[in-house]
Amino acid sequence: MKVVIQRVSEADVSIDSTCVGEIGIGYLVLLGIENEDTTEDIIWLSNKICNLRVFADSEGNMNKSILDVDGNILLISQFTLHAKTKKGNRPSFIRAANPEIAIPLYEEMVEQLNIDLDKKIETGKFGAMMDIQLINSGPVTIIIDSKNKD
Repeated sequence: MKVVIQRVSEADVSIDSTCVGEIGIGYLVLLGIENEDTTEDIIWLSNKICNLRVFADSEGNMNKSILDVDGNILLISQFTLHAKTKKGNRPSFIRAANPEIAIPLYEEMVEQLNIDLDKKIETGKFGAMMDIQLINSGPVTIIIDSKNKD
């Protein structure tokens, strides 16, 4: 499981020009799921996301987590995070999980983040063509792969 976390001052997601999810201060999290991913990956990543200290303290140092600043999360499923571009110019997405595996894991991640953040997680719609707008604060962008825990 791979995530791209962007610290934002605001973000929203629209489908067919209709906003389906929006947040103020917090994270836009893009989530890529592989066939081998499990609940263990979800628990580990959710904990990492919620406790990642990338928000400024009173001295301007990145010492606060999203929990500390009462931030929100907009979670978007993005299979393209597992693109392979080694051969040719057309990406291969062979490592990305098929919907029958990915959808339940995506929904489980939403629930785990709801629990760990203790608030509702905003989302897009799995598999839909979405337009995402964000203001990346910093900019701060962090990539975490649950297969590289060491």
